Amino acid sequence: ESQACIIKMIEELKEEVMNLLKNANDHLQEMELIDALQRLGVAYHFEKEIDEILRQICNAQMEGDDLHTVALRFRLLRQHGYNILANVFIKFKEVDGSFKAILRNDVKGLLSLYEATYLGIPEDDILDEALNFAKLHLKSIESHMRTPLATRVLHALELPLHRRTRRLEAKNYMSIYQEDEGRINMVLELAKLDFHMLQSIHREEVRSISMWWKALGVAKKLTFCRDRIVECYFWSLGVYFEPQYSKARIYITKVIALLSIMDDIYDAYGMVEELQAFTEVIQRFEHLLLALDFSFHKKHLEIA
Repeated sequence: ESQACIIKMIEELKEEVMNLLKNANDHLQEMELIDALQRLGVAYHFEKEIDEILRQICNAQMEGDDLHTVALRFRLLRQHGYNILANVFIKFKEVDGSFKAILRNDVKGLLSLYEATYLGIPEDDILDEALNFAKLHLKSIESHMRTPLATRVLHALELPLHRRTRRLEAKNYMSIYQEDEGRINMVLELAKLDFHMLQSIHREEVRSISMWWKALGVAKKLTFCRDRIVECYFWSLGVYFEPQYSKARIYITKVIALLSIMDDIYDAYGMVEELQAFTEVIQRFEHLLLALDFSFHKKHLEIA
């Protein structure tokens, strides 16, 4: 299919998913849809809508008191910078401070709790306890399960969502979501098309950067330096994968590559005297940049 055709299909699917977000029956349905969109790597298409929904959810009374709902709400709000307190989990504890025994078989709830605990801050002691509780019982349950949910549990225990690279998570989660009985097919289709569209953009960027790197001749001229330009690009991709950040990815990759050359000069090549002279040059250049920056701001202040 041509790129134009794929873009057209993506736009049509975006409209349908937008309607799903607008017409959700309750906050839980909204949160589960937002979670799926984020994991599948297409939430960037709906940033304004998601921000508005989460604002409403933060201001609304808690609709459900089950563990899954509370934990999912906590994680999504913390991810988006809301100062939601971890004491929302106190009601799931017994008088003696232990988590309620009935929660041990609530796989969906335990999984949501497990993922939520990684959004903790130093004073959230209850989340440390919750992590140990959730991990212990998910591990004991996981070996006896043969369902798509078991795949999600295994995936989470291997590495929690909060520590995963978003592009890799999107690729991995598509196969998990496809087996989910509650999946929304149009969301899955959007994710697949969008992934392939972005992949073509990223490949073109790698091609362009590789040509630049080859033209520099680092691998031939500076044989002691690391020849890992694609690795440098992958780092920037982990930070900004969206199409509108193409220039940012390219610039960041080039900066990382040049810094790695400097690092290798210090670590593997230069003599102490040479490195001292090189450091002095860099420091003089830094002072020059600061002077130029001050002069620029002073000039504009005088004009103002």
